[in-house]
Amino acid sequence: MPQPPKIQQFLDDLSFFTDRQERVQALIDLSEQYRLFDAPRPLSEDHRVRGCESEVFAWTFVDDGRLRLEFVVDNPQGISAMALAVVLKQGLDGEPVTALDQLEEGLVYDIFGSGLSMGKSGGLTNMIRMIKAQAKPI
Repeated sequence: MPQPPKIQQFLDDLSFFTDRQERVQALIDLSEQYRLFDAPRPLSEDHRVRGCESEVFAWTFVDDGRLRLEFVVDNPQGISAMALAVVLKQGLDGEPVTALDQLEEGLVYDIFGSGLSMGKSGGLTNMIRMIKAQAKPI
């Protein structure tokens, strides 16, 4: 199943990087687009992404059925988490909440490949799980 359209477009663009080093550099460049969400401190544990080594916090806002995502990556070395935050934010902001139905956890491997450590892949996958869980009505 394809990902939401803007995320699928990102994956299609990323597929042009066949050289591993070029792909890694493209992801590093993407992570540099990350902008810290100005959340009140201390950050609420309710928004902490469990199992994420990069100290990630996530917020999913739904307004008139449209998504807005925000992330705090508190570890300046959390390049993968920053890159995924950018992909999710750019790919889902303004989209209908139903776009989350298409969002697959396999996105982590589609972006970063299968060579991720279990800890890193678990934390990144939990970013996706968290934004989906936060969007569900209570």
